[in-house]
Amino acid sequence: MPTAIAVTSTDLVLPAPDRHTPGAAVLRPPGETDLEGSLAETTALLERHGHLVAVVPPWLPPATVRRLRTVRAILETDRIALLEVDLPPLGTAVLVRQLRQLTVCDFSPGVIASAARLLSHYIYAGALLGSVAKLDRVPVGLKAHARSWSPSAQFAVLAHPEPHLARLGTQAAAGVLPPGPAFATHLTFARGALASDWVAAELAPAWQVQGVMENPLPADSARWWATPKLVEFAAAIPDVSVLYQLVASVRREQCGWCGFELIGDRCGFCAAPLPAPPPEAATAARTRSGS
Repeated sequence: MPTAIAVTSTDLVLPAPDRHTPGAAVLRPPGETDLEGSLAETTALLERHGHLVAVVPPWLPPATVRRLRTVRAILETDRIALLEVDLPPLGTAVLVRQLRQLTVCDFSPGVIASAARLLSHYIYAGALLGSVAKLDRVPVGLKAHARSWSPSAQFAVLAHPEPHLARLGTQAAAGVLPPGPAFATHLTFARGALASDWVAAELAPAWQVQGVMENPLPADSARWWATPKLVEFAAAIPDVSVLYQLVASVRREQCGWCGFELIGDRCGFCAAPLPAPPPEAATAARTRSGS
């Protein structure tokens, strides 16, 4: 069975893009089960899948994060990865879907876990907001704060990969649109309490996305964006073959601490950084490159 991808709420599990993509396991939070129940459900997942990769966004309640870490500690296993993912809620759900897609490929659990950091760089996550008065996720100037009090104000905000904020007028010029990806993407969006078709009607064509899909708004989105008046969006690579090539193109290393394969500079399972090459190796590499 493929590596299990786990989340802590059902709204982070988007519909599968094809019949091959598995779902995600939903780990019950402390309010829904006791520690014994959490141990039982995690043990069952490990017995069925061998390895578990759980996505841990920063907005989770501290009790939920403690429960995840406690379960891993009690089971004394190195087969559970707790991935700290710093994306908005809908962007996190999109990343979870991509990780689910990768589990059907011939990647080891370590590569899948460490691929999350790589894939997150290619996710463009933002929102159309009716107010930025309380927004602290991206820099907000004094003028934007003042204009937030206008009942008709709307702001295009990109939180990832680079912060961008612009106030939209009655005719949004291309120059104020958030900068979009330079590669093929699909756009996923979710409506809050803001009646607007701007994301699908204007942003999607401007970003030249290949497809648009609407999903329910994650429960934590209004809190993350500091307003219920929003339409959240995330553009990402949809094709599993492109995701496969992207991950496969990165050199694989072996974690010196837990032994898992990894890509990038940090192990997805134990979070140990990849040691820097010795000075002689670095010098030899520069010599070979002619620098």
